[in-house]
Amino acid sequence: MEDRRSKNQYRGKSHAKDSYRKETQRSAPQGEERIGNGAVIGRNAVRELLRSGHAVDKLLVQSGEREGALVPLVAAALERGIPVIETERRKLDALAGFAPHQGVIAMAAEKEYCSIEDILAIAAERGEQPLVVVADGIADPYNLGAIIRCAEGCGAHGLILPKRHAAGLSPLVTKASAGAIEHLAIAKVPNISAAIETLKKAGLWIYAAEADGTDYHETDLNRAAAIVLGSEGEGVSELVRRKCDFVVSIPLYGKVNSLNVSAAAAILLAETAHRQRKGK
Repeated sequence: MEDRRSKNQYRGKSHAKDSYRKETQRSAPQGEERIGNGAVIGRNAVRELLRSGHAVDKLLVQSGEREGALVPLVAAALERGIPVIETERRKLDALAGFAPHQGVIAMAAEKEYCSIEDILAIAAERGEQPLVVVADGIADPYNLGAIIRCAEGCGAHGLILPKRHAAGLSPLVTKASAGAIEHLAIAKVPNISAAIETLKKAGLWIYAAEADGTDYHETDLNRAAAIVLGSEGEGVSELVRRKCDFVVSIPLYGKVNSLNVSAAAAILLAETAHRQRKGK
């Protein structure tokens, strides 16, 4: 099939920004109380975290407690585009290890996020066709960490996550990535569909990984590409799927009809990287 996009379209800035590499292992801001699961607990600690400008995945507020001293914290989070989620007290207690949390916990990210433009600039700097992974609602941190490891190992230029309804960059994700999180650019976006449109405008072809698509062996992967991986239970959402150019599948010959999402990621990314580099 004739490529409808110019091979030069995907080339962005001449030099990739490296801000996403900075402070990937940060010390906690002064006055911050951080739990081993990435949770920062208590009003003062959360306030300092928000003021520091460090990446925050979400703010958890006890149900019915968006009043008084919590109002400015909620406002500061919303101003930064951080999701604010009302949560039952028992869940907050468990996350805080039953230490006093005063009705608020911030889930701090393990590293700084970058932008989609930064990811595309990395590909341009390397002189390579972009290879991007889009995680559409991956909820299990171990799966996300394994996908990050696969993406980095296969030479992908970055990964895109949604802000809501998905795992963030927690310590569990870092551990599951076996250190790969330190070397992969990761963007977090409000809307996956909008992110796909941005990738299309940059010249990328979008491939959704689903069970009812075309055999990936028969699909042209030797081009600027983004691989979309869906959630563990629902797969790629219907809205996102409609935005994709192709649906690709991995043929199976046993009794099970699907693979774990991280296993599927490994197969598709390795095949795409091979074809892009070997031209096959």
